[in-house]
Amino acid sequence: MANVRVERTEDGGFLATNARGAQVRMGGAEDGVFTPVELLLAALGGCHIVTVEPLTAKRGQRLVRLAMEVSADKVEPNRLGPVTVRYDVELPSEEADEVFRAVAHRVHEKYCTVGRSLEEGTEVRLEIP
Repeated sequence: MANVRVERTEDGGFLATNARGAQVRMGGAEDGVFTPVELLLAALGGCHIVTVEPLTAKRGQRLVRLAMEVSADKVEPNRLGPVTVRYDVELPSEEADEVFRAVAHRVHEKYCTVGRSLEEGTEVRLEIP
Protein backbone atom coordinates (compact mmCIF):
# COMPACT_ATOMS: atom_id res chain seq x y z
CA MET A 1 0.00 0.00 0.00
CA ALA A 2 1.24 3.49 -0.81
CA ASN A 3 0.68 6.07 1.90
CA VAL A 4 1.65 9.73 2.26
CA ARG A 5 0.79 12.11 5.10
CA VAL A 6 0.19 15.75 4.13
CA GLU A 7 0.02 18.41 6.83
CA ARG A 8 0.13 22.14 7.31
CA THR A 9 3.38 23.36 8.81
CA GLU A 10 3.86 26.07 11.41
CA ASP A 11 4.95 28.56 8.74
CA GLY A 12 1.67 28.02 6.83
CA GLY A 13 3.16 25.80 4.15
CA PHE A 14 2.39 22.16 3.52
CA LEU A 15 4.58 19.09 3.83
CA ALA A 16 4.10 15.58 2.43
CA THR A 17 5.93 12.78 4.24
CA ASN A 18 6.12 9.14 3.19
CA ALA A 19 6.50 6.09 5.43
CA ARG A 20 10.29 6.13 4.94
CA GLY A 21 10.55 9.73 6.18
CA ALA A 22 11.21 11.45 2.85
CA GLN A 23 9.55 14.85 2.59
CA VAL A 24 8.39 17.27 -0.09
CA ARG A 25 7.24 20.82 0.61
CA MET A 26 4.31 22.13 -1.38
CA GLY A 27 2.14 25.19 -1.60
CA GLY A 28 0.91 27.76 -4.06
CA ALA A 29 2.83 28.89 -7.14
CA GLU A 30 3.95 32.02 -5.32
CA ASP A 31 5.49 30.06 -2.43
CA GLY A 32 8.63 28.93 -4.30
CA VAL A 33 7.84 25.24 -3.81
CA PHE A 34 6.04 22.60 -5.88
CA THR A 35 2.30 23.02 -6.35
CA PRO A 36 0.15 19.88 -6.03
CA VAL A 37 -0.37 19.86 -9.83
CA GLU A 38 3.40 20.06 -10.41
CA LEU A 39 3.84 17.13 -8.02
CA LEU A 40 1.29 15.15 -10.02
CA LEU A 41 3.26 15.85 -13.20
CA ALA A 42 6.53 15.01 -11.41
CA ALA A 43 5.00 11.74 -10.21
CA LEU A 44 4.08 10.81 -13.78
CA GLY A 45 7.52 11.74 -15.11
CA GLY A 46 9.22 9.98 -12.24
CA CYS A 47 7.18 6.84 -12.80
CA HIS A 48 8.21 6.78 -16.45
CA ILE A 49 11.88 7.55 -15.97
CA VAL A 50 12.55 5.22 -13.03
CA THR A 51 10.99 2.41 -15.04
CA VAL A 52 12.58 3.18 -18.43
CA GLU A 53 16.13 3.52 -17.06
CA PRO A 54 16.54 0.01 -15.60
CA LEU A 55 14.65 -1.67 -18.44
CA THR A 56 16.90 -0.14 -21.10
CA ALA A 57 20.00 -0.94 -19.03
CA LYS A 58 18.79 -4.52 -18.57
CA ARG A 59 18.74 -4.79 -22.36
CA GLY A 60 22.37 -3.68 -22.51
CA GLN A 61 21.74 -0.05 -23.44
CA ARG A 62 23.00 2.77 -21.22
CA LEU A 63 21.57 6.05 -22.49
CA VAL A 64 24.00 8.97 -22.55
CA ARG A 65 21.30 11.38 -21.33
CA LEU A 66 17.82 10.56 -20.05
CA ALA A 67 15.52 13.38 -19.02
CA MET A 68 11.95 14.40 -19.67
CA GLU A 69 9.43 17.19 -19.46
CA VAL A 70 5.87 16.60 -18.40
CA SER A 71 3.33 19.31 -19.12
CA ALA A 72 -0.39 19.99 -19.11
CA ASP A 73 -2.70 22.97 -19.31
CA LYS A 74 -5.67 23.52 -17.08
CA VAL A 75 -8.78 23.26 -19.23
CA GLU A 76 -11.05 24.14 -16.32
CA PRO A 77 -10.17 25.71 -12.96
CA ASN A 78 -10.08 22.24 -11.39
CA ARG A 79 -9.13 19.92 -14.27
CA LEU A 80 -6.12 19.32 -16.47
CA GLY A 81 -6.29 18.69 -20.16
CA PRO A 82 -4.13 16.10 -21.87
CA VAL A 83 -0.74 15.52 -20.26
CA THR A 84 2.30 15.38 -22.53
CA VAL A 85 5.38 13.35 -21.60
CA ARG A 86 8.34 14.45 -23.73
CA TYR A 87 11.64 12.61 -23.46
CA ASP A 88 14.99 14.34 -23.86
CA VAL A 89 17.52 11.61 -24.60
CA GLU A 90 20.93 11.20 -26.08
CA LEU A 91 21.42 7.74 -27.49
CA PRO A 92 24.78 6.05 -28.07
CA SER A 93 23.65 4.03 -31.11
CA GLU A 94 20.79 3.07 -33.43
CA GLU A 95 20.36 -0.12 -31.44
CA ALA A 96 19.94 1.93 -28.26
CA ASP A 97 17.34 4.06 -30.06
CA GLU A 98 15.31 0.97 -30.96
CA VAL A 99 15.52 -0.42 -27.43
CA PHE A 100 14.67 2.93 -25.83
CA ARG A 101 11.64 3.51 -28.06
CA ALA A 102 10.26 0.02 -27.46
CA VAL A 103 10.78 0.29 -23.70
CA ALA A 104 9.34 3.82 -23.47
CA HIS A 105 6.19 2.77 -25.33
CA ARG A 106 5.77 -0.32 -23.16
CA VAL A 107 6.24 1.70 -19.96
CA HIS A 108 3.66 4.24 -21.14
CA GLU A 109 1.12 1.65 -22.22
CA LYS A 110 1.55 -0.93 -19.48
CA TYR A 111 4.02 -0.44 -16.62
CA CYS A 112 3.73 3.12 -15.25
CA THR A 113 1.27 2.90 -12.36
CA VAL A 114 0.78 6.67 -12.19
CA GLY A 115 0.06 6.99 -15.89
CA ARG A 116 -2.24 3.99 -15.99
CA SER A 117 -4.15 5.36 -12.97
CA LEU A 118 -4.58 8.77 -14.61
CA GLU A 119 -5.69 7.32 -17.93
CA GLU A 120 -8.11 4.84 -16.43
CA GLY A 121 -9.55 7.28 -13.88
CA THR A 122 -8.77 5.83 -10.47
CA GLU A 123 -11.56 6.39 -7.94
CA VAL A 124 -10.71 8.83 -5.14
CA ARG A 125 -12.57 8.25 -1.87
CA LEU A 126 -13.03 10.87 0.85
CA GLU A 127 -13.11 9.88 4.54
CA ILE A 128 -13.93 12.51 7.15
CA PRO A 129 -13.89 11.29 10.76
